[in-house]
Amino acid sequence: MTIEEAGPAEARGETKRFRAKRDAILAAAADVINEQSAKGMTFADVAQRVGLNTTSVTYYFKRKEDLAAAAFEVTLDRLDAMLDAAHGEATPEARVARYLDTNMERLARIQRGEEKAFAILSDLRAMEGEVRQRLMQRWQQIFRKTRALWGTDGGRAQTDLRGARAHVLLENTFWLPAWLVRYEIDEYNRVGKRLMDVFRHGIATPGDSWAPRLLDLTHDEAEPGREAFLLAATRLINELGYRGASVQKIASELNVTKGSFYHHLDAKDELVIECYKRSFDIIADAQRLSEELPGNQWQRLTSVIATLLDFQFSEKGPLLRTTALNGLEPRVRTTMIDRSNRIARRYSGMLSDGIAEGSIRAIDPLVASQTMMAMQNAAFDMRKWAGTMPRERAIALYGSTIAFGLFDDAVLDG
Repeated sequence: MTIEEAGPAEARGETKRFRAKRDAILAAAADVINEQSAKGMTFADVAQRVGLNTTSVTYYFKRKEDLAAAAFEVTLDRLDAMLDAAHGEATPEARVARYLDTNMERLARIQRGEEKAFAILSDLRAMEGEVRQRLMQRWQQIFRKTRALWGTDGGRAQTDLRGARAHVLLENTFWLPAWLVRYEIDEYNRVGKRLMDVFRHGIATPGDSWAPRLLDLTHDEAEPGREAFLLAATRLINELGYRGASVQKIASELNVTKGSFYHHLDAKDELVIECYKRSFDIIADAQRLSEELPGNQWQRLTSVIATLLDFQFSEKGPLLRTTALNGLEPRVRTTMIDRSNRIARRYSGMLSDGIAEGSIRAIDPLVASQTMMAMQNAAFDMRKWAGTMPRERAIALYGSTIAFGLFDDAVLDG
């Protein structure tokens, strides 16, 4: 076979054996990124998982940043392919259902050991320079293609609502593996149908209207200045990941010395733990305060949703994203996940009570509670989007994705 007859890979001298080894390295890198973050990944970690020495890995990828970027490119390529398949359907509802089915099938193959997981994209912004710019451009293309599942016609309001829906759908894509492992593989199809039911119709019963009451989450600081310290740290960790948010960067953000950091906390792990406690306490406060409201569970749940979205869109946000768990010591990570699960179970209990009293539609409360966790987890990413309109409007548009589902445009008339 001549160079002219060969495909692009063969023309570059990439044999099947070369590509297979490269793919194995990328799959191992994705696993390490998901466990430890891109910053925490080392060539040694990756090499050990594929039975190579470190020098052999550098033959394929000269720098750690190149390997991380290539792993992220694989994720973006797979999302692109899933979205292309979804766009072959005729209606927005059918497209979203196709996308979700494809994703559930992928997760089932991963659990059966037939496919490797792709790298989650939470560390994308922690990349630097031209690599970061290239990856972020690709992510923006993925976002726009996801938004187009609902169409490309209409005005600004329609585009804003579709943007909220696209963000929620993508966030659920990455949140699913965190809770789907509690189910047997043969249940994945049923779970997918129940998740699509929430996407299709939300949690509202016919006639429910969006009229939440914002809850007062303010409280006195036990230690003056500590809230500002934890807030700055949370923002940096959300942006750069656990490994990327160094003590020096956190101190610089607050314009204090590293010594001042250690006045507040003894170690960086303790910082992440305290940031999580702050976030979990805020969510739990909203849940607890809502139970004191008059009315039914629909009114209480929508008030929690609106309050936490208001928090995420304001200068008081963000809440710490669960992806910051990557890199924490396993025992600490387990403790934080347990707290997150307790919050999800409380949502599930509120939903169950609402179903019993008739104020919440008959949905799977365990599945619906996880969509609520996904929505509140990443809403801070939409703060710039929310800043282009009145806050109340942004909250209603974003909140409608769980309240009324991903296909009800009635919120545009509000």
